[in-house]
Amino acid sequence: MKEKLNTPMFKPSEIVTLPAQMDHHNHGYNQVVIGLSGQTEFDIEGAGNLVCPGQGCLVTADSEHAFSGVGNNEILVLNVANEQFQASYSQDHIAQLFDQSGYFHLDRQAQHLIQALTAEMAAHPDDLLLSRACTDTLMCVLHRHFKPLKLDRQTYRLNMDVIDQYILQHLTRKISVSQLAGLVFLGESQFHHLFKEQTGATPHQYVLKKRLELARELIEESLLSVAQVAQSTGFASQSSFTQAFTRLYGKPPARYRRDNPAN
Repeated sequence: MKEKLNTPMFKPSEIVTLPAQMDHHNHGYNQVVIGLSGQTEFDIEGAGNLVCPGQGCLVTADSEHAFSGVGNNEILVLNVANEQFQASYSQDHIAQLFDQSGYFHLDRQAQHLIQALTAEMAAHPDDLLLSRACTDTLMCVLHRHFKPLKLDRQTYRLNMDVIDQYILQHLTRKISVSQLAGLVFLGESQFHHLFKEQTGATPHQYVLKKRLELARELIEESLLSVAQVAQSTGFASQSSFTQAFTRLYGKPPARYRRDNPAN
């Protein structure tokens, strides 16, 4: 975040792009960070996680935190000084919200509201009244719409429906572990460990199997050529597709199609 956030003259809310190099600081006011686009990484008092669109983190006053961005990224930062609590917000709600630093998900309704507010902010970046109004609005609704992320490794279960849906929607492209980890609000190493523990496969193995399952369906049910099937399921080349398909199903795609004609 920009150095001006360390001074009393910060904006109540602003849209910020984080640098690729990890930076760190602390400040004497509470802060809400909400992902708008791309990926950002935060470490708050030693607890690290990715912050992607629809996700965020609470940084309590004077908490040591570090942050960096991955490629093109934007976050919405709400800066809330302690004295604002007295005039603007319910003490009980604020106490609950900033009881401790942590990470959270936002429900769909809150995400739609944030999209509308940030579009207006982007169009009028110097409007201080708008900046203050956005913070006031979001602080009033945040406690009703965010879901704290609890990372008890003994009980935490990955939402495989969300992961499977993302994989199926992006099978034609490269899918990275960091992208999958961001879906469930985890760092890469923690996600990799939990994923293998829960599924018995690494993320790479799991995505590859999903590609091949779709490829088998296309081989059986479509008129696409083997090359077109390879391209449609995200393989870099027909040869790499053929090798992977043969390892899983015991025969090359062309022979598999001959042996399993469509009804």
